[in-house]
Amino acid sequence: MSGTSGTTVALMWEARAGAGRGPELLEWARARAAELAREPLRRELLRAPQDRVLVLTWWEAEYGDELPELPEPDPELITRPVHRWRFESLGAVDFPG
Repeated sequence: MSGTSGTTVALMWEARAGAGRGPELLEWARARAAELAREPLRRELLRAPQDRVLVLTWWEAEYGDELPELPEPDPELITRPVHRWRFESLGAVDFPG
């Protein structure tokens, strides 16, 4: 990882729990986010209806750098494969008003 340019990369990990397993998936994701191989600049855990869980991590890195990511949960815990996205931060934007 170069990390010297001041570039920030955000990784998004999103999964949907099997019926009635939302709390279990949430705790699973919380534990995995705490065990990453390196400490991110920031991490955030979110939930949404239909037992969806989202983990966001921010890293000082170049877009293509190898970064620690959450693994795929056991298939019995989720209803579909995990969705993953990677974004490069363009900085905060102030809107008039």
